[in-house]
Amino acid sequence: MADPKDQEEPETTADNAEDSNHDPHFEPIVSLPEQDVKTLEEDEEELFKMRAKLYRFASENDPPEWKERGTGDVKLLKHKEKGTIRLLMRRDRTLKICANHHIMPSMELKPNAGSDRAWVWNTLADYADESPKPELLAIRFLNAENAQKFKGKFDECKEEVKKSLDGTGNTESANKVAEKLEELSVKDKASEEKKEVKKETEVKEEEKKEVKAEEKN
Repeated sequence: MADPKDQEEPETTADNAEDSNHDPHFEPIVSLPEQDVKTLEEDEEELFKMRAKLYRFASENDPPEWKERGTGDVKLLKHKEKGTIRLLMRRDRTLKICANHHIMPSMELKPNAGSDRAWVWNTLADYADESPKPELLAIRFLNAENAQKFKGKFDECKEEVKKSLDGTGNTESANKVAEKLEELSVKDKASEEKKEVKKETEVKEEEKKEVKAEEKN
């Protein structure tokens, strides 16, 4: 076997060195202007921001279970003109929305069983998936202190929204909107159940037809 020391090393010339260090710069054929990407938060004032983990109760699963929805910053945002306050949460890195709904006076943060750093609450119209739907959500913070800070600010926002609705006389209309959304969700569930029953009936009819055909043969 030849000794590696005896093998000839490639010659390094000045030209080769220049080639290896050469960093060509090419002007782009088309120059695209920088564009501002709007997050729809420009018209809102940030009242609260804290890192947390969000869960949703997947009642559609069998059996129903809590599913993790994302980790990121949960924010309470107040619209500068309308005065409405919403809860917004985006996932880390992707910034995909995992919670987006208005704070309503009827909402109540309930302690999660066995944890002093988590809360559970209902919303009749969450827009995380664009189309509104009722959700049972849970949020967990790093420690009990952070959880209490969130609850304190959440309750403040509820009172502020209540005063705003009372002042404009919109409390009743807001409640009616919530009721309608709830009714729609109930109707959707009912129609889904009817479809399932219809499918089962169709399958049974097909089975009967197959049995009759076999008997004839």
